[in-house]
Amino acid sequence: MEYSKLLVEKENGIAIVKINNPQSLNALNSTILGELDTLFTELENDSSISVIILTGEGKAFVAGADITEMSSMDAAEGKAFGEKGAKVFRKIELLSKPVIAAVNGYALGGGCELAMCCDIRIASAKAKFGQPEVGLGITPGFSGTQRLPRLVGMGKAKELIFTAEAINADEACRIGLVNSVAEPEELMNTAVAMAEKIAGKAPAAVKYSKESINRGMQCSMDEAINIEANLFGLCFATEDQKEGMKAFMEKRKAKFNNK
Repeated sequence: MEYSKLLVEKENGIAIVKINNPQSLNALNSTILGELDTLFTELENDSSISVIILTGEGKAFVAGADITEMSSMDAAEGKAFGEKGAKVFRKIELLSKPVIAAVNGYALGGGCELAMCCDIRIASAKAKFGQPEVGLGITPGFSGTQRLPRLVGMGKAKELIFTAEAINADEACRIGLVNSVAEPEELMNTAVAMAEKIAGKAPAAVKYSKESINRGMQCSMDEAINIEANLFGLCFATEDQKEGMKAFMEKRKAKFNNK
């Protein structure tokens, strides 16, 4: 499918998705949300792709949701818009394949929320993060009030949301909002290197590991341990488990079924 606001490159099992609306700092409107929804369904079903990198064109990752579009909404329309964004972000979060956010610049409002639904976040040293919504008379609407406290703790999340202050990449890394910080010119190389490392591992094992973490974080420890045990067991029905353990015993590199 052709996309008007997304650029997609696929190579060596990695898809690089770039939001391409730089004139509005990649602000999320209904068109972009719809294209992200369609694209991530496509990537989920593409057996040649093992890992996805999500980034932005220009000086922003995503500077927020489209305020021009939101400004005339009534309560019902605002709720529907929030639900649309939340649904797309939940799809990305629950995708069976790892998604790395390469945050190249501003990640504010919906942009911060988009980064948070990815599995791993690598930030440019020039990146800025924040949830400025209360300064616009609204709450975060794409699940930011739920993911931010899960990542950085309730107290810090309330501080960032209530004050609407933006933080730099180093502070975002310090509080656990991002995994690491790279110099701007090395951001994509860093993200691709991590994606390649993940893509070289057993795909089913990576998939089951992601599912175990995501599901386990939503329930009690006893339930989570049971989820892990079941998924651990499923690994033993795969050819990659046999190849991985055989390669270990033969002291060679495993050749997994990566396409």
